Amino acid sequence: MKSEYTLAQAWAALQEPVTLTEEVRERMEASVAFLQTYLSKAEQPVYGVNTGFGSLQNVVISDKDLSALQENLLITHAAGAGEELPSELVKIMLWLKMLNMSKGYSAVRPIIFERLAAMYNDNCLPIVLEQGSLGASGDLAPLSQLVLPLIGKGWLNHPHLGRIHGDEWLSKSGFDALLLGPKEALALINGTQFMLSHAVYAYHKISHILQWLPWISTLSLDAFDCRIEPFLSPIHRVRNQQGQMRAAEEIRVILEQSKHNKNSKKQVQDQYSFRCIPQVHGASYDSLEHCFEIWERELNAVTDNPNVFEEEGLVISGGNFHGQPLALTLDYAAMAIAELGSISERRTYLLVSGQRGLPPYLAEDAGIDSGYMIAQYTAAALASQNKQLCTPASVDSIMSSNGQEDHVSMGANAATKLLRVIKNVEQILAIEWMCAARAAQIKGLETAPALMAKLKEFESKVPLQHTTVPMQELISGSRYWLFNAD
Repeated sequence: MKSEYTLAQAWAALQEPVTLTEEVRERMEASVAFLQTYLSKAEQPVYGVNTGFGSLQNVVISDKDLSALQENLLITHAAGAGEELPSELVKIMLWLKMLNMSKGYSAVRPIIFERLAAMYNDNCLPIVLEQGSLGASGDLAPLSQLVLPLIGKGWLNHPHLGRIHGDEWLSKSGFDALLLGPKEALALINGTQFMLSHAVYAYHKISHILQWLPWISTLSLDAFDCRIEPFLSPIHRVRNQQGQMRAAEEIRVILEQSKHNKNSKKQVQDQYSFRCIPQVHGASYDSLEHCFEIWERELNAVTDNPNVFEEEGLVISGGNFHGQPLALTLDYAAMAIAELGSISERRTYLLVSGQRGLPPYLAEDAGIDSGYMIAQYTAAALASQNKQLCTPASVDSIMSSNGQEDHVSMGANAATKLLRVIKNVEQILAIEWMCAARAAQIKGLETAPALMAKLKEFESKVPLQHTTVPMQELISGSRYWLFNAD
């Protein structure tokens, strides 16, 4: 495991086994040794090491009870509720937790890294429930569930045996339950790995959306017989918004190869959902770049508490577990992605509106055949739900731990909402692509060769036989073809 990753590098690394390098082992051992020396000389209790937690910070714990303190912490804090977290996200959480402790500021023994790596590499993943984190004192509840198997508690999804208990996993792996040392449980459950796992997964899904967005919107543009002038570079150069210039160039490069787009147009202007693609898509591009930058910093950050600093001779209890940087950007990303779905749905609405040489609802025999009428309804329903989901979680807070934790980020709620918005936008874009492909069929469109090649491949996998195949199957097929998502 390296010490620094980009988001793209992290996603690639997530596809490979994890190993504990000698460099990481030495860092972790030095951190543990420093904390032991520090405790032997400390005149005051150290929070979470020999004290209680949260509002119980002033309860001093005797040396003989330190291991019990850490074990009790895991058991009592594993208080999640709701649906099981998808296995992809649990695996990312494990990887992120190992990355955090590998930095050498957490005083966690290498054996804990190795046990987590065993789960990760064997794809035997702890069962973590979706709800319970306030996104501030670390993602306490989900992270506690993540690491319960280390002490023979909790449950895991075994790749061959299904659901097994933590003690069964230990037995089958040839491990004994770990007796946790000072601070180790707190290091395991403090941190932003639940929120950050959603951000890393969202980055991957958003990247696919952004790759396809120019192709989807360009096919709609050409099928709806739109003008190319709004995409020419001078108008975007004088506004000097980077995302806008990029979005215009993407469309322009594809459309320049279209024979159909070179035909004269009857209309002087097109509707905003077409004409303002650079301005709308571009604003989302810029917003998402900002979010990715914050997520990448968090990826390489240390977010548990307290942290040990061997060089300075300090153990500092602070607030790096607070999820505010993630909460704000997870909300922001949801809004940026939702807008891509919002403008896409408007383009679909126009494609089925019976204008510009296209039949109403792209139907073969409108009246007997309702065509793509209800597909547009579905896109509208999803776009509308996204507006509700984009109410920011990060402006909310609620007091906990007897007032000790009096401002929380609600970043976990922002994280789960973001993934719902992304899924909705994939569906909306799949409907736009499907309708644009149908419109291109009807017109016998001679669009750009690269776009024609994609169309032909799509039609070979998802024949648009809407009078014999239920529309839901066409939508599902379109989404799978575009985003490899069910």
